[in-house]
Amino acid sequence: MASYKNTKQKIINDPLYGFITISSPLLFDLIEHPIFQRLRHISQTGLSYLVYPGAHHTRFHHSLGCMYLMQKALNTLKQKGVEISQEEEEGACIAILLHDIGHGPFSHALEHSIIEVHHEEISLYLFNQLNKEFNGALDLAIQIFKGEYHRGFFKQLISSQLDVDRLDYLMRDSFYTGVAEGTISIDRLISMMNVVDDEIVIEAKGIYSVEKFIIARMFMYWQVYLHKTGVGAEYLLTKILKRAHELYHNNFEIWTTPELEFFFKRKIKFDDLNEEVMKHFLMLSDADIWICIKQWSKSKDEILAKISKMLLNRNLYKVEETEKEQLKDYFLEELNLSPEIIKNEYFSGIIPVKNLAYDKENPIKLLMKNGRIIRLEEVSKQLDFKVLSKPVKKHYFCYLKRNHNKF
Repeated sequence: MASYKNTKQKIINDPLYGFITISSPLLFDLIEHPIFQRLRHISQTGLSYLVYPGAHHTRFHHSLGCMYLMQKALNTLKQKGVEISQEEEEGACIAILLHDIGHGPFSHALEHSIIEVHHEEISLYLFNQLNKEFNGALDLAIQIFKGEYHRGFFKQLISSQLDVDRLDYLMRDSFYTGVAEGTISIDRLISMMNVVDDEIVIEAKGIYSVEKFIIARMFMYWQVYLHKTGVGAEYLLTKILKRAHELYHNNFEIWTTPELEFFFKRKIKFDDLNEEVMKHFLMLSDADIWICIKQWSKSKDEILAKISKMLLNRNLYKVEETEKEQLKDYFLEELNLSPEIIKNEYFSGIIPVKNLAYDKENPIKLLMKNGRIIRLEEVSKQLDFKVLSKPVKKHYFCYLKRNHNKF
């Protein structure tokens, strides 16, 4: 692997963790790189700030926090006798630092709306692009990110039911939204981590912190990530883009930024990824979408203008939870909506949502005092895993509010 001799260091002040020290010169230069700096302009929680006004934090915040927690977790493991080389530590920190570089505008809200490729696939493509630029210095980080490194616990720290990604986003999103139910004991959870047979385990005395973590994540999903108003707002955003895209391909005069127009012109799938596509993708941010929506609110197309104004002015859809089988009667009788409104896909729609609190296929494992390794659900007395391991499915019905029904 190529050597790296830069000696720069940096200290960053984080609102959650205080001072974060960037001790690796390579990490510092990756943070300074335009591909990573772009994350300053990508919202961490989509349009959740329309529900929780403080939720204006970005993927940049989150990624730095994840790197800090990875450093903390690896230091804990080393103190417990787990052999981790400096190269492995740096590789794991790089892998988690860059795990979200493939996110597009508004993070998950517009995934597949602009480019038909999953953000993790884009992240891997950008990983490889950076690796060329840094002369192979990211080889180990890429192996860890892909789960191909022979020491599997590194990948678990990045992606599992109890990884540093989840630890940071729960605590950070709780902090910025003000939803106290998302608060978890990060220091306690990390201090209880250990490695047995190349797997991350939690020492048994940390079981209550793990149980609290599972409940906190479940509450955050229903109160923040799947909050019906936030979900409805993001649904409206996708409809705005869909209408604009439709008009563009019908040769309707419509204003866009050059970067967004690039993706309006063509469908991009994984096999289409190349330097030209990435050049345009990396120039896209939340700002592009908002600038376009402001222009579209003055469009000659009445539908595009109306739904754009709705989002700009936060005159969002009314969103209600209902049973799919009852929709026809619900639309026409209980809500007294006109058939025209119901038929127009831009003025009403169904959003299916699903949440799984605990995945038994990838269990959290506990290290008991006698050295045995036990799955959490086998020993927990506080949680009902028959309920938590069953996916909860809901349907949100979006429609125009009373004062918008006359179109």
